[in-house]
Amino acid sequence: MKIVRFTEFGPPDQVCECVEVEDCGAPGAGEVVVEIMASAINPADLLMIEGCYPGPMPPASLGIEGAGRIAALGPGVAGLRQGDHVMVLERANWAERVRVPAARGVRIPRELSFADAAMLKANPPSAQLMLEDYVTLEAGDWVIQNAANSAVGRHVIRLAAARGVKTANVVRRESLVGELEALGADLVVVDGDNLAGRVREAAGADAPIRLALDAAGGESCQRLADCLSNGGTIVNYGFLSGKPCMVTPSHLIVHGLSLTGFWLVDFMQRATPTEIQAMYDDMAAKFIDGTLQVPVEAAYPIAEAKAALAHAMREGRGGKIILLPNGPVD
Repeated sequence: MKIVRFTEFGPPDQVCECVEVEDCGAPGAGEVVVEIMASAINPADLLMIEGCYPGPMPPASLGIEGAGRIAALGPGVAGLRQGDHVMVLERANWAERVRVPAARGVRIPRELSFADAAMLKANPPSAQLMLEDYVTLEAGDWVIQNAANSAVGRHVIRLAAARGVKTANVVRRESLVGELEALGADLVVVDGDNLAGRVREAAGADAPIRLALDAAGGESCQRLADCLSNGGTIVNYGFLSGKPCMVTPSHLIVHGLSLTGFWLVDFMQRATPTEIQAMYDDMAAKFIDGTLQVPVEAAYPIAEAKAALAHAMREGRGGKIILLPNGPVD
């Protein structure tokens, strides 16, 4: 069977390869074999391959997200059947098949497309948990975020709007303004000098901007902090700049801001299987009813993984890049 693995840390399209390996084999007790139908390429995957994000040491197989059909069940598996659609919680989903503990396969509705299911694991719950777990947001409050055109950013816009919470969205290209406004963003601004002045001019000097979501760190984090109301909270969840989060003593002492971090892995380690299933049932329902949506720019067969990774690394993409390990899907 085919899998994608990396042999050393470095540029993803150079150090990754699609290779033939022995089949994953029949499932043992409490295990299932899943035929992976779609796998997303996430920024965290790319950073992991570059050695900038927690992950396995090379050589290793890859793929944070993946969804497919159960091809076989081992003895003692309850609650799942052959043919069920599942999302796989393991981190080696760039493969034609995987063999995993049954508890690592989260059942998903058949109405959910495999492409959407392949983007369900990481970004939607990250957006929802960051909106819920750090600040009690009321209708009319504001959230500001950078990397607003990312999958997490798009989910934040839609989930916040559903709660009556307004979003100020920081992007790097003027061309994204109209696109995010059409998605429901209340304010879209291009990052750069005097960001706080421009945000306050548009949102209002007294607008309650109580939460900032930072995917980048570095100076971008500092500019978000400049925009927050006194007592606000910055949640860092990404490594995009490769730099430490920057806040000043004035932010912390004079304005009473707080800086904390979010990692979905922490939630997954402390949540019960029932809580995890309920969370993904909710996320899947939001994809099905259209509350959440992520555009897919291109899909590649697994044999063309190098080309897919090169595409995923391009600036100015308009959607996700996904792998189709077992051919086209509906």
